[in-house]
Amino acid sequence: MDSVYRAINGVLFAFEMVLVARAVISWFPISRNNKFVDLLHAITEPVLSPIRNMLNRSSIFNNSMLSMMDFSPIVAFLLIEVIRNVVFSIFRMFVY
Repeated sequence: MDSVYRAINGVLFAFEMVLVARAVISWFPISRNNKFVDLLHAITEPVLSPIRNMLNRSSIFNNSMLSMMDFSPIVAFLLIEVIRNVVFSIFRMFVY
């Protein structure tokens, strides 16, 4: 049971590192035709796009200075942490 939790935790950690890499790369003028950048976008966009759409529809980010910044990676990190805590709680219920 512990190995399943470790595998899930490892996948979540790897996705967090991909998000960090995408955020850092976005600060530099790297060509969009780069294969590594394409890979990062292919991995993260299915998660970030719905979050970004949700944030754009909210009244807080709509038509404000905050709409110029992309907060979707931050929300994704928070969601990953919630998922990690829920999975940990579920595994703790079954182990004890």
